[in-house]
Amino acid sequence: MTESTDRPTNAARGRPRVVGQRPPTGDDAASPSTVESATGGRRVPARSADEAYDQLRQEIYRGELMPNERLIEIELATRLQVSRAVVRTVLVRLGQDGLVVLTPNRGAHVRLVSEEEAVEILQVRAVLEALTARQAARNATAREIAGIRRQLARMARKLDADDLLGYSEGNAALHAAIIAAARHETASRLITGLRAQLVRFQYRTILVPGRPARSLAEHTAIVEAIAARDPDAAEAAMRHHLGYVESTLARTATAIRRRGGRPDPTRPG
Repeated sequence: MTESTDRPTNAARGRPRVVGQRPPTGDDAASPSTVESATGGRRVPARSADEAYDQLRQEIYRGELMPNERLIEIELATRLQVSRAVVRTVLVRLGQDGLVVLTPNRGAHVRLVSEEEAVEILQVRAVLEALTARQAARNATAREIAGIRRQLARMARKLDADDLLGYSEGNAALHAAIIAAARHETASRLITGLRAQLVRFQYRTILVPGRPARSLAEHTAIVEAIAARDPDAAEAAMRHHLGYVESTLARTATAIRRRGGRPDPTRPG
């Protein structure tokens, strides 16, 4: 789980957002064929179900679609440039991935993960990412190790500048680089799905007093073990790191339960 400050929601920033009102971006590039707009207006470039699925999944991964946010077929069809039938197919696939909940006669919404389930997900991630750290120690190229070291150095600079959001983004990039260097496709796919379900928790633990410096030390131990080509040490260091993130999140979840489910107004998340 990426550690950082909680990123404020659109509503908190005073800019309410409706799913269907975003302008098309990168993946919305025109294709040769077209489909009728869901609102009955102009014809728009057609896209495949796979493309629409990939885009919607990435928006959930990035937190652009928030937990419990409604997913309205007609709005998605217009924005994704596909038919409503394709939208239904995409939503079913995302439901099978555990990212979307489909309720008969009520439509779909982004799945909300509970505090307790988030801790369980981190426990599973610790096992999988420990495996990728082990494999990275075996398989990473010299260029990949150099890139991982540079990413760790960028994280240190962000921490020196007290840029916790930047540190968190660097944290996510470091984990991604380690996973890529592992060359373990199954672990990579499973970790991606698990991380998506933790999007609303990803900016919480770094605010715990003393956590930023400890987090950097944990990441340094992981990187040094990978660079030393020591699979056992790399696996142990990753387990230690994510185990501490898990215990930190569990403590914050317990604190929220004791407040009756209300977030602490002095601390984001």
